[in-house]
Amino acid sequence: MSAALQSSDLFPKVPRVSLSEVPEVSAYFKNTLRAMFGEDEDKVRSYVQEITQMSWTPEKMRERLAGIEDGEQLKSAMRRLRRDVMMSLVARDISGLANLEEVVTSMSDLAEITIDRTVSVYAKELAKRFGVPRSETGVPQDLIVIGMGKLGGRELNVSSDIDLIFFYDCDGECGPTAEYPNVRKIISNQEFYERLAKKVIPALSEITWEGFVFRVDMRLRPNGDSGPIVGSSDMLEEYLMTQGRDWERFAWLKGRVVNGPVFASEEDFNIQKKNINDIVRPFVYRKYLDFGAISSLTDLHAKIRLSTQKRALESLKEGQNIKLGRGGIREIEFIAQTFQVIRGGRNPFLRERSTLKALQALASENILAKDKAEMLSKIYVFLRNMEHALQYENDQQTQLFAADPEHRTRIAKMLGFTVEDLQKQLELSTEYVAARFDEIFQTKEEVSEEDWPLGWENGAPGALPGLAKVLERNGFKETEELGQLILNLMSLRALKLINAGARQRMITLVKNTVEGKNKPEHLKLISREELLRRYIKFYEVIAGRPTYVSLLLQYPLAAKRLGDVLGSGKWAAEYLNRHPLLLDELWDERLSQIDDYTPVDFSFYIERTRARLADIPEDDQETRMNLIREVHHARLFRLFLADMAGRLTVERLADQLSALADATLEIVMEEVWKTVPGRHIERPKFAIVAYGKLGGKELAYASDLDLVFLFEDDAQDAEKIYMRFARRLINWLTATTGSGVLFDVDMRLRPNGESGMLVSSVDSFEKYQKNEDGTGAWLWEHQALTRARYAAGDRDIGDKFEKIRIEILRRERNAGETKAEVLKMRQRMHDGHPNKTELFDVKHDEGGMVDVEFIVQYLVLQYSSKFPQLVNNFGNIKMLEMVSDAGLIPKDLAFEVSAIYRKYRRIQHEFRLNSPSVPVRVPKEEFAEEAQKVRALWSLVFGPSEGQGT
Repeated sequence: MSAALQSSDLFPKVPRVSLSEVPEVSAYFKNTLRAMFGEDEDKVRSYVQEITQMSWTPEKMRERLAGIEDGEQLKSAMRRLRRDVMMSLVARDISGLANLEEVVTSMSDLAEITIDRTVSVYAKELAKRFGVPRSETGVPQDLIVIGMGKLGGRELNVSSDIDLIFFYDCDGECGPTAEYPNVRKIISNQEFYERLAKKVIPALSEITWEGFVFRVDMRLRPNGDSGPIVGSSDMLEEYLMTQGRDWERFAWLKGRVVNGPVFASEEDFNIQKKNINDIVRPFVYRKYLDFGAISSLTDLHAKIRLSTQKRALESLKEGQNIKLGRGGIREIEFIAQTFQVIRGGRNPFLRERSTLKALQALASENILAKDKAEMLSKIYVFLRNMEHALQYENDQQTQLFAADPEHRTRIAKMLGFTVEDLQKQLELSTEYVAARFDEIFQTKEEVSEEDWPLGWENGAPGALPGLAKVLERNGFKETEELGQLILNLMSLRALKLINAGARQRMITLVKNTVEGKNKPEHLKLISREELLRRYIKFYEVIAGRPTYVSLLLQYPLAAKRLGDVLGSGKWAAEYLNRHPLLLDELWDERLSQIDDYTPVDFSFYIERTRARLADIPEDDQETRMNLIREVHHARLFRLFLADMAGRLTVERLADQLSALADATLEIVMEEVWKTVPGRHIERPKFAIVAYGKLGGKELAYASDLDLVFLFEDDAQDAEKIYMRFARRLINWLTATTGSGVLFDVDMRLRPNGESGMLVSSVDSFEKYQKNEDGTGAWLWEHQALTRARYAAGDRDIGDKFEKIRIEILRRERNAGETKAEVLKMRQRMHDGHPNKTELFDVKHDEGGMVDVEFIVQYLVLQYSSKFPQLVNNFGNIKMLEMVSDAGLIPKDLAFEVSAIYRKYRRIQHEFRLNSPSVPVRVPKEEFAEEAQKVRALWSLVFGPSEGQGT
């Protein structure tokens, strides 16, 4: 591509065609005027002025056909209506008065109205002879016309076929009614609808001296041309379940009922429509992410590309097919529909039939990058406008921008471009679309050139020596061990239960992995041998799930990102093994959108999760629990991928993880409350208070949650109800389901610790914290308040908690007693984490993270009475700055220790990714200077004689 495509390039650059020039560029327009008015220029001018000023509404179209109940009269009226609508659109569009939305909406309205009137008129004619179709219970039945393709999406071309499928809901027989009492012959519903279909199709598509209404294509019906022209809903259901092919899912994505009732009531007809929709929806949108279908569709599209190019050459019409060619309209539709088919079952907001609306939905749901969705939308409009210009020439269904210079001049003039500019923008546009398409879909299969031993793909033990040689040739050590792991993988029963095609894809995936195809871009922390072990372990997890294997073969970017994840550390590898569904995130456009500047705002996350929960029956608690886990794991994993790419600092990551936990707690609270027997109000008067890492907004990937539950409710059984609620809440948070666990929860910081009640009223919590009778909170519990905050639930209770917290922290305290208690607690923590190695424990040793945290907490406890601003829970780094601003510690030392604490957190974060449960210990000499600085601040605050751990 010679230049980057700009959004402004897609708009006209020269004046549009004037009304008097329209006949020069559209032979259809010119010939139609001549047929209507001969050489009478006054009539031509008057007609053109009239149709140009007219915007065709559905009401105007219906008015033209109103009152016509004779089939022959209707055929004539519809053709005249179609002529006038087309002539109006040609004039308005070419002269720049109409946009794409007006054109496709008018054509879609025309199709729906003419279909509806045709079905109605001919159904009534048949009813006079055979009566009205009825179900076995006597409910009147109607023909249901499904509009597929661009009609289904309400984006119909000006000279397009309409893809229709005819159905009826119930078998039965026709019978007399008060309106149609004279029945000559009893026939089945099936026969009635077949007779009706054979009248409707030619009424629309037959070419008479007045033209046609729409060419009708029935090939998308079940079993295509060999299938019945009309089918029952039962037949549709059986066909889709047993024979429905992947490409039909894409076709049915746009399927929509386009007619209304004739004999049935509006209510009964809507039930019939719903029955059809309920059959189609689960066929198109699967419950789980489905990547397996995309491979066959990509192959089909590649064949279409190739055949389009061949046809152009064979017919000697060298030119460019702007629909089916590389980077054309079909590829934009395919991009949008692929995301819809894969994700639409789990996200109802993606179930849009219109391509432009689908792209908007993908952007608003942050599935497709907003800039890419916007550019694809603008190119789509550009190409669709160009497609219409091609069809305006002769009212033919064509998408070929031919090489003929005169043809190109006419098309450019219609669109408001010079020929050179139009050619340039077409090339830039199609190259942009093709590049986006190739980013997502792998269009050629990598073929292994290695000589792999016979039988390895079945796990044959005798293949081990040859497999070891393959591994050695590819640069691996420990080849026998790795070879045996591969044979163990290929011997899994799960692989024997899947079909041959799926098994072959696993074979290809293993070969690609060993041979370094789609290898990760970065491999810093582990050897290639360890990475291969992690690959094999993950492949064992997905062995029985062919859709995931298809994803990794189909999308090289996802395969590379998988290697990056597995190589980044043990925690990520294990997390992905537990939640293989997260593979979906590896080809996600949203990954590049998260960085340090991404707002910490999860309101959209909460809103969307609530909406998805609304699609699940309230009594299906397991599915609801799974959904919450899945959306939480997906968002957490997305943050991890941004972290892995270096776009998030440790502090900003912790902010995001903490906000995610708050949001998830809010959602779980709402869900659990619905299940509590005896609940007496719509929303519980209940709040969750976070302590520790979550309270201080320093949450890590695997942190547990330190929580305290508060309520304030005067209801008689309030305590009993909220106790029951709390137990269920903890169970929802910690239970292992098919989608894993949300959090580990620690409730030991509640009043009276493990012996205390799970929930406390606000009054009892306040009384405990004030400890006026000597039976309440200890100083260390007040110390814990320095890192506590409201997290979820009733905001008023959260505000009351904060008021209590501030009051407690601003108490005047005896310096000696406070210091002694803090030192005692520090000693207890030191004794609880002994380090008998020669290494430096970054968290617990003298001069480590805990010392910094205790310094801050002591200064907050002791001096908040004098410096009220110190009660703010801003995190340790910010608090060091605030206590230095208050003059409690030197600014230069505070700045240095802040930097050291930040460094400690980063080291701890990186270490935990590889060794989640192992103490973070490093060579002492590497951190001697940092530890000394922290000890210097410790001595300044607590005195030189008060050493840590002494």
